[in-house]
Amino acid sequence: MFVSRNTLARFEIDARAILRLAGPLVVNNLVLAGMGVANTMAAGRVGPEALSGVAVGVSYYQIFWLLGLGILMSLPPLVAHAYGAGQDHDVGHRMRQGLWLSQMIALPVLVALLFVEPVLGWFGTDARTIPHAVTYVQTLCLGLPAMLAYLAHRYTTEGIGWTRPIMFTAALGLAVNVAGNWVFTLGNLGVPALGARGCAIATVMAQWSMLIAMHVYLRRHPVYRPFALFSRFEWPQRSTLRDILALGIPIGGSVVSEGALFAVAGLLMSTLGTEIVAAHQIALTWGAIMFMVPLAFHSATTVHVGHKVGAGDPAAGRFAGWSGIVMCGIFMSVSAVVIVVANDFIPTVFTADPDVRLLAAGLLLFVALFHVPDGLQVGAAGALRGFKDARVPMALNFTAYWIVGFPVAWWLGIHEHHGPQGIWMGLILGLFTCALLLGLRYRQVSDRAVGRHAAGTAVAG
Repeated sequence: MFVSRNTLARFEIDARAILRLAGPLVVNNLVLAGMGVANTMAAGRVGPEALSGVAVGVSYYQIFWLLGLGILMSLPPLVAHAYGAGQDHDVGHRMRQGLWLSQMIALPVLVALLFVEPVLGWFGTDARTIPHAVTYVQTLCLGLPAMLAYLAHRYTTEGIGWTRPIMFTAALGLAVNVAGNWVFTLGNLGVPALGARGCAIATVMAQWSMLIAMHVYLRRHPVYRPFALFSRFEWPQRSTLRDILALGIPIGGSVVSEGALFAVAGLLMSTLGTEIVAAHQIALTWGAIMFMVPLAFHSATTVHVGHKVGAGDPAAGRFAGWSGIVMCGIFMSVSAVVIVVANDFIPTVFTADPDVRLLAAGLLLFVALFHVPDGLQVGAAGALRGFKDARVPMALNFTAYWIVGFPVAWWLGIHEHHGPQGIWMGLILGLFTCALLLGLRYRQVSDRAVGRHAAGTAVAG
């Protein structure tokens, strides 16, 4: 297909802008994934039961955590539009209201997390795994309010396009997490090895350190002075919270639709045995590491598109969105090739158990299969959020993951007894469907925005 020089030049400009925003976010996301790797490796050294407990605990925790994260993900596009329009006062106002909202979200999520034990028992989770998973989730509750407050800080600075502090605070969090795992999970400095509970303690320590560091940075760095982030106290304001939730609830629904599919897949795996759960966790952890790069491109695309649209240039925003989608697809294609080449080696990083290694090597090939559609769908989601489009994408996500993906995963994996391979085939089909639907939606939304702007310009002329 012939691509004009002008198109390539425009893509290069947008790609550089997205990479400039995404660079610190890539580091941040990889570092956060590194916490998961550190927990997985530490628990794996303790034994399969501890690793299985962390895996199942993460699966349950994520179902509820992702809802809070997704709702707060409305802040970057809202802040980006305000920043692009030169409305500095609105940036600070939205952050203050976002902090209130983060703590309002924390309470019901904490209540839901406390029901982990009966839910796992009802689900049929391996009895050896349940005690480790329960103690992991209950300990993680101590860090949830801090992490949600951190997200309100993070998404504000992300929305104005200043992403460096996100990288620095994530690096601090990883250092604290690794040190905490060494002390509490593996048992050092006179502390007994606490296994899954130790992993959770290390994570909670990291979460609070990240919040404190980010708060101090936003208070002291001069780049935030025009926004007066902490200049005054505000009570919650219904109108602003309504605006945040109007965009945030659909985004949260989309995030939960995908995240819960993988979380429930992990719970389905928990009925198949400890070794299978451990192998699934290794494959999923590696896939999550690679996904951190397009996830950063997704966030940068949302902000870059939001700046363009907020400044009154939806045509430039449309092209920027397509650029971000292409960048996500290219990276994940390369990542899939790496997995195919190194799938026998990757499990050795996480565990010494030969049975778990063999199972994980096979599951990694399924990770390679879903990499490209996973990259395309997250790129399209970021571009759509740049146009503040979230309600229809939420419905499309639900359709792809729960009308298509989950029934196939359950049918092949559990009903037809194909085990983890069948479950992964359902995940792959859901991602392919989602990538197609969101790509078509982005074309419709961006074309419509450009048409409206052109019509308004013609009338004004």
